[in-house]
Amino acid sequence: MIKYHGTPITPRHKLLGMRGRHFCVSYAHPHDLEVVLDIGQSVMLDNGAFTAFTKGKELDYTGYEAWVEANLQHPHWAVIPDVIGGSVDEQRQHLSRWSLPLEMSAAVFHLNLPIDWLKELVDTYPRICLGSSAEYWQVGSASWERRMDEIFNELCKRRFLPWVHGLRMLSVADGRWPMASADSSNIARNHNRGEEPEEMADRIDCLNPQRKFKPDPQMDLLGEEENAI
Repeated sequence: MIKYHGTPITPRHKLLGMRGRHFCVSYAHPHDLEVVLDIGQSVMLDNGAFTAFTKGKELDYTGYEAWVEANLQHPHWAVIPDVIGGSVDEQRQHLSRWSLPLEMSAAVFHLNLPIDWLKELVDTYPRICLGSSAEYWQVGSASWERRMDEIFNELCKRRFLPWVHGLRMLSVADGRWPMASADSSNIARNHNRGEEPEEMADRIDCLNPQRKFKPDPQMDLLGEEENAI
């Protein structure tokens, strides 16, 4: 699994100490972009929808697309704008506006939306991001894990798993869901608590999920108990 470490990371010398990693830069906080393009292996350009949603703001679609176009080239890639809490039709409208190459883009599937929508996205886009939303907002919760099991049960019906990226999911980097990549702002938020950023990255980067998906039978039992209540 490729681990994308969120920015900004301050002070600057701490970011420079993470040279050679993979980074995630949000349109909402683009301050470190030029640096990580120089020192990183690859950069994930995030649309900042999560930040906009938590602050009650609307995403600047046109501005984001222009920002991406100015910085996009292989091996970097960008997350196509999505609507947190939006319907399938709203997601489809946002995706239809995207004018940049799909091979360097990723569509977001929100966990609360229908599995049929996921299947359509996988058939259309080379890379899919899973976004925790609605009743599945909390990564690692029992309901979130059951939903992830449903998603990977469906994806594993294919001959090959598609490229699946977990948004805000590095906390489950060693879980049972064989994602190709994931991101987190853990280091940016918590490196001032005593552990150096490069030490945190060393610990996180050596984790990998199971190579083959195997549902947790305890999740089925828990679901039966909840249905019985």
